[in-house]
Amino acid sequence: MFGLFRKNKPVKIRSRNENKKYGVAAKDVKELLKKGCKLVQLPSSGAHVCLYSDGTTVTEGFFKTLPDHTELVILSRDQTWSGVVCDIGQLLKTDRYAEGLIEAAKGLLSDEKSPQRRKILNDLLLNLEDRSELESRGEHEDWFKGVDTRFKTKSAYMKFNCESRIRGYMKELDGASKTIQKAKVREEFLKTSKSLAEMLKTAKNNGCYFDRTEKQCLCTREGWFTCQGSYEQKVCQSLHSINPYGSRESRIVFSTWNLDHRIEKKRTIIPALLEALQNHKSTDINLNYFYGLLFTRENLKLVHIVCHNKGAHNLLCDANKIFRKASNTEKAKQNVKGKKRRLV
Repeated sequence: MFGLFRKNKPVKIRSRNENKKYGVAAKDVKELLKKGCKLVQLPSSGAHVCLYSDGTTVTEGFFKTLPDHTELVILSRDQTWSGVVCDIGQLLKTDRYAEGLIEAAKGLLSDEKSPQRRKILNDLLLNLEDRSELESRGEHEDWFKGVDTRFKTKSAYMKFNCESRIRGYMKELDGASKTIQKAKVREEFLKTSKSLAEMLKTAKNNGCYFDRTEKQCLCTREGWFTCQGSYEQKVCQSLHSINPYGSRESRIVFSTWNLDHRIEKKRTIIPALLEALQNHKSTDINLNYFYGLLFTRENLKLVHIVCHNKGAHNLLCDANKIFRKASNTEKAKQNVKGKKRRLV
């Protein structure tokens, strides 16, 4: 007798355009649509329901197999739903990055089980959080005191700050050309310098090191930087840390932190390059090696002013990496030339 009565199934419903969810219990899709359309204020004629997760249409038969509390989306006749990506689209279209919007993104992230979609949402959330707290200078006016008005976000300014530091290394390299007396050596040095400048420009001056929205950033997602210790140490013994994103005072103090060259720029790298060009052309130089030493984390360490050792580091460039290794094609050409000379 009791088998004649079907048990109501509890589910969660929402409309396509709103994140608000409603709890509904229904014995079938027909009843679900009747109750759901009233709650989300949609016309019942032509309405249909699908899974929130991937947009699969929910039929009467499929409805019976759904676990309790499954999240569903009720759609009008002409509406479609392709899963969580629809929510991402809605977030991206908005012009206002309010706290409620971020909470909505967090809600999507907590409910999403697909690793790929979780990654997309996580990256989106990071961008939203950054833009939310930074887009309006009015809410963080104190932090932006002394900062040019063209910078609308903290990340944009921090990125520029890092770019400026690293561009300074390029200027020091260019300045070294003034000390070269031999015209041919100076010409080759300037060619090398120009090539390195182009590489740096392509990498956008590695400003990503201070930009917390970038994967290669030296800080956490929240903006915390940790001192990497003096050039001869693996870690900072004092555990220095700072968050220049947190306050104006921290931003100013962070300017005293240094990107220190383990193998020194003025004492070692530039002199080694000058020496290499005394009897070689710029095309013989291993540009990737010198680029890494001058402008990248390969040789740069972020250090607190206390950990910045200004004495001689006594570290040398690797003699085996200064010059390009001849490719098999170049070696073959050299061998052919050698044979021709012997025949003559």
